[in-house]
Amino acid sequence: MEKIRNDIFLKAALGKEVDRPPVWLMRQAGRILPEYRAIRSKLSGFKELVTNPQLSAEVTLQPVDILGVDAAIIFSDILVIPEALGLPYEMHEGRGPHFENPVQTEKDINKLSASDIPAKLQYVTDAIKLVKNDLNGRVPLIGFAGAPWTIFAYMVEGSGSKTFSIARRMLYTNPDFSIKLLDLITDATIQYLKAQIAAGANLIQIFDSWAGVLPANVYKEFSLKYINKICDAIDEVPVTVFAKGAFFALPEMKHTNCRVVGLDWNMNPVEARKLLPNKTLQGNFDPCLLYAPVKMIEKETKIMLDNFGKQNYIANLGHGVYPDTPLDGVKAFIATVQNC
Repeated sequence: MEKIRNDIFLKAALGKEVDRPPVWLMRQAGRILPEYRAIRSKLSGFKELVTNPQLSAEVTLQPVDILGVDAAIIFSDILVIPEALGLPYEMHEGRGPHFENPVQTEKDINKLSASDIPAKLQYVTDAIKLVKNDLNGRVPLIGFAGAPWTIFAYMVEGSGSKTFSIARRMLYTNPDFSIKLLDLITDATIQYLKAQIAAGANLIQIFDSWAGVLPANVYKEFSLKYINKICDAIDEVPVTVFAKGAFFALPEMKHTNCRVVGLDWNMNPVEARKLLPNKTLQGNFDPCLLYAPVKMIEKETKIMLDNFGKQNYIANLGHGVYPDTPLDGVKAFIATVQNC
């Protein structure tokens, strides 16, 4: 069994007693770090970094080396899944992802394939192996994927959106199409995550970034059902489910086969603890608070820690750190948690 020297993150995820909460940040490997920007400036685009195992591994390790966080998360993108299915995307600076041929009909689905997903995404698992070698047991490594609904939303919409009205419309007007595509994405995602685990990922996080645009009953039928399929298929390592905006789904998540539930900054820690007594909670500092003066960050972080308590808790943000966040703010947040 792998020996991890700083295993506080895994202990907290598993509900074991810890001296203090572990801390890491969603999007911790990225533009907040000058070292990341130096690498990125030499490349033609974001996808060049994602698909290069050596560079992906290097930026994955930067927050561990520079910020001293308690876990690494592999540097990748949730949209590698549609590309592996046969739907390539482009990443436009400042505008986000774009799919030239969004999935609109059953004929479009039939052009996709969930075969050989691990082979198609070997660049990710190669990066994981490099990271594990360089970490040498310092901290655990998190693997991840997008939730099927979130991936579906991008594939059908063709780009990012504030409302994802095209994708949402499809759930109502063509449920058979929607189920078929969600099943395909789920199959591919399970293959992908199991390959990440085989390569060395110590925990898996499922990001449902667009959970909050769905009504509660629709979310249960067209998102949580598929998240549950993934969680039920993964028994090798703990799983975290982070469904942004889905406060209404917390009672249902009590029965989801995951160990950790991530909370966004709008969710109440005390209420979440009542609803999810059997889970470890993760979150939920407002990323915008990291722009505040250091003294305020320290004060608000301590309030958050008091609300969650030290046990069955992983300190994090309520969403990913924003690209122009001051590094001093990030460091103050991490230091406050680690010195609590």
